[in-house]
Amino acid sequence: MSLPITDITDRVVSHAMSLGLFETVNESEPKNAPGNGLSCAVWAERIGFIRSSGLASGSARLVFTVRIYSSINSSPDEAIDPAMLNAVDKLFAAYAGDFTLGGLVRQVDLLGAHGVPLEAVAGYLLVEGGEYRVMTIVLPLIVNDLWEEAA
Repeated sequence: MSLPITDITDRVVSHAMSLGLFETVNESEPKNAPGNGLSCAVWAERIGFIRSSGLASGSARLVFTVRIYSSINSSPDEAIDPAMLNAVDKLFAAYAGDFTLGGLVRQVDLLGAHGVPLEAVAGYLLVEGGEYRVMTIVLPLIVNDLWEEAA
């Protein structure tokens, strides 16, 4: 079996798009400044074996970064963080509600059974064209039986 990365990425992106909260949703980390409203970007961050693999195959922890962007020049200032937290809340609900991403993964590792749990961290980011308030979501996915182990 091989990693269905396109299907998994599409599913993660579709969660963000379905919320109707974002001006744009990118399938990669943007090189240019996002738009004026809330924007979202999704990309694979890391992958590695996990200890709960089978006897003849290796399972993996596949971690996506889902980053929400808002210009620090958005008005009013006090609405930026609540809008971003609302988006995080809705994304977390989508991940918890589609725990296997439609059967593509064993689970969204909500509680961190195999590492860092689902979480979001706030910060600021300089991107060509401006400074942005960001919420960076760590989205850990557990994928069963990806690689056959030789005897």
